[in-house]
Amino acid sequence: MLCLSGAFDSLSVVVRSTIIQLLTPDNMKGRVSAVNSIFIGSSNEIGAFESGVAAKILGTVPSVIFGGVMTLIIVTIVTLTSPRLRKLKL
Repeated sequence: MLCLSGAFDSLSVVVRSTIIQLLTPDNMKGRVSAVNSIFIGSSNEIGAFESGVAAKILGTVPSVIFGGVMTLIIVTIVTLTSPRLRKLKL
């Protein structure tokens, strides 16, 4: 499962990078790339902090379950509120 998680994460990086390059106007690519790099670069550290706090408060197993449920809820919300993203054709 860890191997699949890493593979899908790598795939998502390629997809996000491709979308950014294709849909960003040429005069904004540097700015968009900089902001994207800040968010991508800090996401692991912020996620690790959040996971540690959740594990401390809830315990290890409940924090993993909570994280999985919240991920599914966020994916559902984005799916329902972003029809344009679902219909994106590259």
